[in-house]
Amino acid sequence: MPAALEDEDLSRLAQLHGVATSYSPAPGRTVPVPASAVAAALAALGVDAGTPDAVRAALAARERELRERLLPPTVVHWAGDACGPAALAALPPGTRLRIETEQGEDRDGTADLPLGVHRVTALAPDGRTGHAHLVVAPDRLPAPPVRCHGLLVQLYSLLSRRSWGMGDLGDLAELAGWAGRTAGVGFVQVNPLHSAVPGAPTDPSPYRPSSRRFPDPVHLRIEDVPEFGHAGDRERLGGLLERAERLRAAVLDKGALIDREAVWELKREALEIVLRVPLGPGRQAAYDDFRAAHGQALEDHATWYALAETHGSDWQLWPEGLRDPRSAATARARAELADRVEFHTRLAWLTDGQLRAAQRAAREAGMPVGIVHDLAVGVHPAGADAWAQQDVFAAGMSVGAPPDAFNARGQDWGLPPWRPDRLAACGHAPYRDLLRALFRYAGALRIDHVMGLFRLWWVPQGSPPTEGTYVRYDAEAMLAILALEAGRAGAVVIGEDLGTVEPGVREALQRRGVLGTSVLWFERDWEGDGRPLPPERWRADCLATATTHDLPPTAARLTGDHVDLRDRLGLLTRSAAEERAEAVADTAEWLALLGSLGLLNLTAAGPPGTDEEEEIRAVHRFLRRTPARLIGVWLPDGVGDRRPQNLPGTRDEYPNWRLPIADRDGRPVPLEELAASPRLRALLAVFREADVP
Repeated sequence: MPAALEDEDLSRLAQLHGVATSYSPAPGRTVPVPASAVAAALAALGVDAGTPDAVRAALAARERELRERLLPPTVVHWAGDACGPAALAALPPGTRLRIETEQGEDRDGTADLPLGVHRVTALAPDGRTGHAHLVVAPDRLPAPPVRCHGLLVQLYSLLSRRSWGMGDLGDLAELAGWAGRTAGVGFVQVNPLHSAVPGAPTDPSPYRPSSRRFPDPVHLRIEDVPEFGHAGDRERLGGLLERAERLRAAVLDKGALIDREAVWELKREALEIVLRVPLGPGRQAAYDDFRAAHGQALEDHATWYALAETHGSDWQLWPEGLRDPRSAATARARAELADRVEFHTRLAWLTDGQLRAAQRAAREAGMPVGIVHDLAVGVHPAGADAWAQQDVFAAGMSVGAPPDAFNARGQDWGLPPWRPDRLAACGHAPYRDLLRALFRYAGALRIDHVMGLFRLWWVPQGSPPTEGTYVRYDAEAMLAILALEAGRAGAVVIGEDLGTVEPGVREALQRRGVLGTSVLWFERDWEGDGRPLPPERWRADCLATATTHDLPPTAARLTGDHVDLRDRLGLLTRSAAEERAEAVADTAEWLALLGSLGLLNLTAAGPPGTDEEEEIRAVHRFLRRTPARLIGVWLPDGVGDRRPQNLPGTRDEYPNWRLPIADRDGRPVPLEELAASPRLRALLAVFREADVP
């Protein structure tokens, strides 16, 4: 354990830059962080804390800056707050304000400002001038229009007999159309569909993308591209379709793992042919609008992918001139690779179009929410966003988590964090643009590790995750921008707030209308007797589920298969007998509660453990009994799949992110069979049963 930080100047300097010198993993327990981690975090923020003299100089400079400035870089005004922003109220008497609104108007004061991100200039009587971004946001984010249930699925795992070896956006639209019309489903939540880092093998995790702003064209349904029917070289396209059929059959009929690289190779070849077809006038106008809407960010994105084809997928290993997106060398390369830049620009547009089509299909099927997209917490350090936005990323740092009860070594996720100071200075523009892009096609957005809007655990490069520290962000500004963009889109936001959460964070999220995430097996009376939390005591402002992609499916939890899996892989920290005994006791306690509430049909089920399907239905009857605004059904639970999509703590030992949905025997189940499955239909019928008293 690191020694307490004794340098008062360094502690004060860290505090003024939002860098923590200790953290509390549990109530009543405080753990100091190493001075080296504090100094490294400060260095990543552009502050020299390498020597005592440097610390004193940096501290004096920071205190002088804060003392003399009129305004912080970003100011927030909640539309329903009659008092106005505290930062503006604290200005010296006689200070004049000039505001340039996002809509292009000039105002002399803050009265009746429209929603948006405006520029404010303060002119003090003593001659000082201050500038800030003024975020005017609605008080709360949109709420779900009705209480409803939905399906949770990893899109790649949802193969149909038309997909090319992994689930695609055509499959998503089909699932939404069927579920909305026949089962009264209100939403479908999918994994992040962000652009991946290309290469073989690529990182299969959807939570380490190359870019969060632009979606991955591997999800395209090629036959749904309008130009497909007019493409030449039909013989070559026919050959690709035959190869796609073999790839699909390998997964669905022979039990092969999903091979993302092979799928993309086929789709890329097909798209090279299809994109030779000229766009019609209407399509060209729509494409031009898309390019104009995304501007420089889209050009940078497409340029990175074009350069990656030539120089590899790690921009940090490119020729020096190409490592800077604004260099003359990059400009020359962009011109030389204009056809490839155009190719990747078109791919982004086509994928955006099919994503919006999936949301339309969901809403046309009667879904009040539609498609719930997932926002990963960060991006791959070698990818497109890290290259294009180098000025706002903290060099030499990685996001992770400190040691906790589940992982004594802590975690390093290998994701470079945004610099909070640079975000504030530009009015959080990258964050705003990211949200706006996602809300183009999302009925709701799930934010992974939503606590990251408040603070993130920074791990210095080369250090273990135990030797990191928390760095704080402007949570009020992050929430205000989230409320602004979600409100403009009319979209719901769900925060993944599982695990250790800083005091006050859940309350702040709830106050602004961000729904939380509650998973049945973790909902116990931790401040009381530790027993399962009865349904009436669950929070209402949440998405309630039985499991997630990182947890065992419900069938595995009920049968204890999850313990056997971890035992086979050597992941247990105690004896298998101890783990099994605890799992059996945990399950028995929940089943007893379900039975006592009249939710488990004991006549049909017999003794606990004898009717798995009825027990899974009872779990969802329980979720329905809670006041949760949204209830999620893990789609693989509908066919008895026992395999988690991701098993934390494994890399090559387990096929993370590569499993198709399968039945209890491990046989892949295509979308067509899912829709016809009596077991899935019986599970979804739980939500149409008469209310259980």
